[in-house]
Amino acid sequence: MADQLISRNGMIACDRFYRTLCRCARDQSCQQCDLRSALMTMYWQRCIPSLLVGLCALVLLPVLEPSTALAQIANAQAAVAARPSAGIAAHVAASEVGHTKPYFIEFRARAAQSYGHTFSVFGRTNGQGKIVTAEVAGLHPFTESALPWMIGHLVVVPSEVGASDGDTEDQYVISRFRVLLSEAEYKKVTKFIKQLQAKSPLWHAVLYNCNAFVGDIARFMGLETPASTLAMPKDYIDKLRDLNIRRSTGVIGTPVEVEDAATLRAAALRGAERHKKPAIVGR
Repeated sequence: MADQLISRNGMIACDRFYRTLCRCARDQSCQQCDLRSALMTMYWQRCIPSLLVGLCALVLLPVLEPSTALAQIANAQAAVAARPSAGIAAHVAASEVGHTKPYFIEFRARAAQSYGHTFSVFGRTNGQGKIVTAEVAGLHPFTESALPWMIGHLVVVPSEVGASDGDTEDQYVISRFRVLLSEAEYKKVTKFIKQLQAKSPLWHAVLYNCNAFVGDIARFMGLETPASTLAMPKDYIDKLRDLNIRRSTGVIGTPVEVEDAATLRAAALRGAERHKKPAIVGR
């Protein structure tokens, strides 16, 4: 009986939480809220394990080594090596579309000392696939401190919806999926992103995380999204790309192949080496 009461109260809290995010009319049915509430009926049982994850994080995160992010990158490189690369031919295809659709949105996952992060990058290309201007939108706990992230495995915490540390550095990208946009499509998508940023004040590792935020953008564009937002960031973006890369109708924009994340990382590291200052002798 007690378990049933806890579960019921939890699902009520989830429903209220999502309706706060949606800001829909409380006296009207909202398909988005109803769907999320139904999903949370299944996900609620996973909230208790998340408490354990949070408690473990409180103990383990301070002793995590920087090699965690490097290990994620190494695993991603091994996965890329195991399959044929999209390579130059895919880049040419993106360039051809880029002449008529010079704007883009790219869904990305990057490595981190934790399990990584999912976010979006949007802006304008030069028509040949090279990014000229870019802005980042993603959901993450407020500040760069690890404390809100750890607490967010227990309860909801305030969020930020712009770039987090590492989002603008290509050497950490472990997965990417790009959609090219016309000017009209770009205005439509960025308007939705700004609205989503305005009503996404909270972050929780299970209830509403970075995958869920990116998924909302993708669904608005008509893209099919992975079934669970509890996947690892790289797995979520990989699946998002696989589900939509061949879509040509019913979506906002044109999904295109671009150079894989390993190639992007390598180029970024070469650029960093060129700009590295000479070491000071005796320092």
